[in-house]
Amino acid sequence: MRIGELARRTGVSERSLRYYEERGLLRAGRTPGGHRDYAEAAVDRVIRIQELFAAGLNSGRIARLLPCMRDADGGPSAVATPKLVADLTEERTRIDRMIADLERSRATLDEVIEAARGR
Repeated sequence: MRIGELARRTGVSERSLRYYEERGLLRAGRTPGGHRDYAEAAVDRVIRIQELFAAGLNSGRIARLLPCMRDADGGPSAVATPKLVADLTEERTRIDRMIADLERSRATLDEVIEAARGR
């Protein structure tokens, strides 16, 4: 599929798709005319990349993790390693800290809202 179709199907801009390709996160073949040609599996790959970015991972870490993950469901692939487990555990710990910080912020906001309503 062409880059425009992949962008439409995933909701990701063509510019982002080119960036993913530059960073080694996504691969495309080329048509005889030199246009990018993505396999159907690229849809799942792009969705997985977006999920990992949303979780706060940077492109370098994503590039290291993707070979160890299945695109379709995010499960471990046959090449998953103990290093993958360690990296993912580290990321989960970081996310847990972020969640705790957000919960504290929400509690503070709730207190301010309640105080403001009581006026």
